[in-house]
Parts: sequence; C-alpha cells; structure tokens
Amino acid sequence: MLYQYPDSVIQVFCKAPIAGQVKTRLITESISAEQAMQIHIELTERMLKCLQDNALCPVQLWCSPSTEFYFFQQLAAKYHLTLHQQSDGGLGGRMFDALNAGLQKFMQVLLIGCDCPSLTAEDFKQAIAALKNGADIVLAPTEDGGYILIGVKQPQAAVLSDVDMPWGTAQVLAITRERIKQQRLKWHEIRQQWDIDTPEDLARYRANFK
Repeated sequence: MLYQYPDSVIQVFCKAPIAGQVKTRLITESISAEQAMQIHIELTERMLKCLQDNALCPVQLWCSPSTEFYFFQQLAAKYHLTLHQQSDGGLGGRMFDALNAGLQKFMQVLLIGCDCPSLTAEDFKQAIAALKNGADIVLAPTEDGGYILIGVKQPQAAVLSDVDMPWGTAQVLAITRERIKQQRLKWHEIRQQWDIDTPEDLARYRANFK
C-alpha cells in the first residue's frame, strides 16, 4: 500500500473484547457487560477503518493480553495491519515499550487508544507534521484531563514513567506537561479530543456520529 507518510507509524492500543473487562464504566442498569463489549468492538473498528481509508502510514495494533485472540487476527486481515503484544506492567511502561519498538523502524511514532471517535485524519496529519517540524513530543489532550494521542521521534522514558503518575485521572495531562518542561523538550498539542468512558460520552457519540 502507498502511504502519505511511509516513515511514520500509528500504534493503536487495544484490549481483547472480553465482557466485563472492557468499557466497564459504561456498564449500568441499561448497558450490560456484553453491550459494553460490543461498543468497544465498534469503536475499535471505526478507528481502524478511518486509518485504512486515509492510508496515512502503516498501522500497528498493540494487543492485550495476547495477539492470539481471534478478534485481533480478524482485524489484522481486514485492515492490513500488524499485531504486536503489549508488554507487562504499568501503562506508562507499556506505552514506552511500544513507542521504542516503533522507533527501531520509523522516524515518527504516534500511539493512540481505540475509543476516541473525535480523532480525524487531519489530526493525525497535524501530529506527524509537528514532529517533522521540530517538536519532540505531540499530544492530543482530552476534555477529562488526560490525552488520547502521544507522538515521539525519540524514546521518552522520563515523560512516560509510571512513578507518581495517576493514570486514568484528571491529573495526567498536567503532570505530563510538567515532565516535558522538566526535560526541556519542545512539544505541540493538537486540538482537544473526547473519548468514550461513561454513558454520557456514549450518548454524545450516538448523537454526533450516527
């Protein structure tokens, strides 16, 4: 396949669709664990289809807990991507390991989650362009105080360290910005995004994308 940015790669972190283990914050009296799992599948496929349709750069699916799940095998065949297994440990360490692996082959690496419908091809283009134009790190902040995309062109262990990083809280973006400043790195932020964690987020998604 011909890509617009063959020297870059987009990595997508994805959990296996196991009811009761994905999108658990969506599970309520009106949304079952099975339904939450189906939403996870829907969002994952939506993101991968966007990436395939725009042919920006190669795509890697970083799987948890294992690439052996049939779901991942199906996605690899359908969307022409490669499968990679996430390492063990905290989120920061797993992100670092994936990004570092990507940098062994590509000049720029973007890592995203699979549950952010607001991300567009233009967002990815802006992130790649920022790295090419001098930024050491690019982030896509989210409304809840975290970020859904991080892009690098060199390993950034200090920024992604799990030590004193309360992943999943509203402090993640602020702490990450402070770490970037401490390392004297140049960074760029693309427009603010929103992901789907709660029933309210799901209602917003249904209203805007259906």
